[in-house]
Amino acid sequence: MAEGLSAVARTGRHAAHVTAATAAGFYPALYLLDRPVAGVYALFTPIAFGILSPLPGAGRERAATVLRAVPAAAVLVVLGTVLAVGTWPAVAGMLAVGFALAFGAVCGPRIAGAAPGLQLFYILACFPPYEPGTLPQRLAGLAVGGALLALAEAFLFPDAPEPSYRERIADALDAAARAASGVVRGEGPDPEEAGRLGAAGRELRLSRLPAGARPTGAGRTDRALAQAGAATRRLLDQLALLTAHVPAPGDTVSADLLRGIAASCTETAAALRRGRRERGRDRGRVLAGPQLLEEMVADFLKARGGASDGREPVPRAVLVRRSTVLTAAVSAVTVRTAASLALGGRERLHGLPREQFWYAAEGTARLVAVRIRGNLTRRSVVFQNALRTALGLALARLVAGSLDLTHGFWVLLAVLTLGRTTAGATWSAVRAAAAGTLAGACAAGLLIVGAGGASGVYAALLVPMMLVAFTLGPLGGPARGQGLFTLVVATAFAQIAPVTWRLAEARLVDVLTGSAIGLLCGLLAWPAGARAEIRYAMSGLLRAAAPLVRAASAAVTDGGGAPPDGPSPGVRLALHRLRIAEAAYAQYRTEPAADGSGAAHDWLAVLDHGSRTLVGAYWLPRTDGMPGLPPDARRWARKAAEEVATATVRAAGFPPDGVRARPAPLPPEVAARVPVPLLAPLTDVEVWLHALAHDLEAGSGARPEEAPLPERAGP
Repeated sequence: MAEGLSAVARTGRHAAHVTAATAAGFYPALYLLDRPVAGVYALFTPIAFGILSPLPGAGRERAATVLRAVPAAAVLVVLGTVLAVGTWPAVAGMLAVGFALAFGAVCGPRIAGAAPGLQLFYILACFPPYEPGTLPQRLAGLAVGGALLALAEAFLFPDAPEPSYRERIADALDAAARAASGVVRGEGPDPEEAGRLGAAGRELRLSRLPAGARPTGAGRTDRALAQAGAATRRLLDQLALLTAHVPAPGDTVSADLLRGIAASCTETAAALRRGRRERGRDRGRVLAGPQLLEEMVADFLKARGGASDGREPVPRAVLVRRSTVLTAAVSAVTVRTAASLALGGRERLHGLPREQFWYAAEGTARLVAVRIRGNLTRRSVVFQNALRTALGLALARLVAGSLDLTHGFWVLLAVLTLGRTTAGATWSAVRAAAAGTLAGACAAGLLIVGAGGASGVYAALLVPMMLVAFTLGPLGGPARGQGLFTLVVATAFAQIAPVTWRLAEARLVDVLTGSAIGLLCGLLAWPAGARAEIRYAMSGLLRAAAPLVRAASAAVTDGGGAPPDGPSPGVRLALHRLRIAEAAYAQYRTEPAADGSGAAHDWLAVLDHGSRTLVGAYWLPRTDGMPGLPPDARRWARKAAEEVATATVRAAGFPPDGVRARPAPLPPEVAARVPVPLLAPLTDVEVWLHALAHDLEAGSGARPEEAPLPERAGP
């Protein structure tokens, strides 16, 4: 109930912003200056940016986005005005503009949010009459409408700012610091605390956030924030495992590193809240107590394989636990480094895998080019959506121009607002919109017949009608939205020029035409949306991950050589497939489940498998090989890695009964022959492989039982 009232209040505030800005620009342009063309653009500019565009942020942040989008809108108005000379130039322009703006979503949430509104400016300008002489009026109306909306967003009932992703990570790191300190104090097992940590990690998933709050941009800051969030989720999961199991008393080696993790989490959280980097003895680094966390990890690696009390070898259970603590420290180091990069630091990445932070030294233009090139594939849901939108808008412009439809831009507006990512969702929206438009057209016709040419009546009704339409329309779905918007445009256009009841008829015909075109494109271009594409995306991710499993394991036992300066081809492919799969999953979460497709699979577990594989590929090959490793231990590592890699390839086919992956644990008699310094890194490989196997079983629908600590830890 409280959430519903909050949504109504938020929508009401946005409606007040748009209504105030529209009235302040439209009435003076029409009645004081007698500039109807400027009035039209002053009317539609707040609607474009305030209603059509789901701009991220609140208050001044939204106002800044509007002001930054106005120059781009002006370019589109100029382009549309020039190409309105003929139908075919306007169609070609619509195809290019429609694709470019929709595909621009790959560059970040701000561009994705502003894109629908920007489409409207080209749509308005590219329709007849061809009047280049009115361009100054068009640009003036645009500038006034944009400025007024920005002022309203910033100062008129501004929304309270939502917690940023950076602040969410900081809160999660505080929870991680408390958990690490609790493990040091020997508090446990505590299943409830483990559950809270797992829940805190799930809240950092991008699918749980509003689209505008997600760090999905192509630049270094957003990439670093996304990496910091993913590493924080892993850290919380790893600490949840440690919290849920019986502590190991007297393990001072692990306790020291856990204290360093807690200190690093606390300081990183503080730096994220301040929004600037901590200045330590190393530029751009967030310090973990008196030592850098990387140095503490190095000390831990030297000490963990020795005797626990100086007299007897370390038990295997303690080694497994220390491997889990190490993976938590690796996650904490990743969080700290990514957070520093997100806050403007230029990390020198001493001792860190450069592959993991490949974007750190790249410029923005290069990163944007990489993102665009990576999504120029028919397997990208962003590419599919952009092509579907562009074809629909271009076809609508061709039909409206060829048939010389009155107010033909309403045809394109219907395509823009009613198009969905699946044909089923589009059909549902079209049916509702048709019914709503019919009701709105009947009401508008009655209003026009009753008021006649009394412009004062329309002027008095426009403001309350906009306030009601922009408040109730977004909350009531396409039927209510299209019906109320029909009344708004009829009331507005009745003031610009004399109209008859046929204006309502034209509105109904245009919306039905646009609905039919949108439905046709939805049926012909990827009608199943992400529900079909997600299987291809996840399958591609698993197939790219399988070779990395073999390579990472072999690099530990046989030696990996010097770490590469940039991503290897295998890592680069897996990274690309992971981004494609994440985008498909994000859209999949927004689509209605029309059938049971995908219900048997845990797609999040598949994404976790891909992410865990990459982290292992970054961090496990840190040895120069194991020349003293017994042959049977080497054979065990090779066989276990091959079993997981083979299961990964089988899982890519998503067999009906799922995939069982149970790599054999390191046999005790084999472990007894492994030299003490080599047993700890071999345990890391074992823990990692069991964690990957658990992810595979969950992702393929095999529904694994709750795994013990050795099978759930891992990088």
